[in-house]
Amino acid sequence: MEVFKMEYNSSRPDLIIPEYGRNVHNMVAYALELADRDERNKAVSAIISVMGQLSPHLRDVEDYKHKLWDHLHIISNFELDVDSPYAKPAPEELAEKPQRVPYPQSNLKYGHYGKNIQNIINVCKDFEDGEEKEQLKVVIANLMKRHYMVYNQSSVVDHTIKKQLKEMSDGKLELAEDVQLAHVADIPAAGKSHHHKKKKAPFKKNYKKR
Repeated sequence: MEVFKMEYNSSRPDLIIPEYGRNVHNMVAYALELADRDERNKAVSAIISVMGQLSPHLRDVEDYKHKLWDHLHIISNFELDVDSPYAKPAPEELAEKPQRVPYPQSNLKYGHYGKNIQNIINVCKDFEDGEEKEQLKVVIANLMKRHYMVYNQSSVVDHTIKKQLKEMSDGKLELAEDVQLAHVADIPAAGKSHHHKKKKAPFKKNYKKR
């Protein structure tokens, strides 16, 4: 009497590229055992086809066929000797660490205003003195006030905004004390919804005439 033996994934070898599943790894292992090169090439061609069906997202990648062949060699631990249309990748290439991507540094004194506000201020600094520049300074100050309210969720005096505008512009953008910014009531606070629910119409019973 033959006894059926259960197998668990925990007792099986780890999958090198789990996305392709156990069956693809088994097929690659079978191809490695084929002594005849022609038979090996036929088996690998079928495996590549299956891998492509299992990974349709790779079709959006440039030269996705090359990617499939690279994965095939990786699964075989670079031991598969077949007629590949692409050069076999070297194991050392996988061990190389990717180049570090530099993180953009922004030394903002008042981070809650964001970099865009600082960029606008930098542009306004180079404007020629005149009415257009004065109007733009007020627009920037009101925008800063709005950002301040969202960040701090409390009232703020115009003097604070004017002072910080002057600091952020290296003293080149300064508003007179008598210039009034937008009123706090006109600036929506963060987290508050301005949509009002519609009132439901009163329920009316329909009575049929008898």
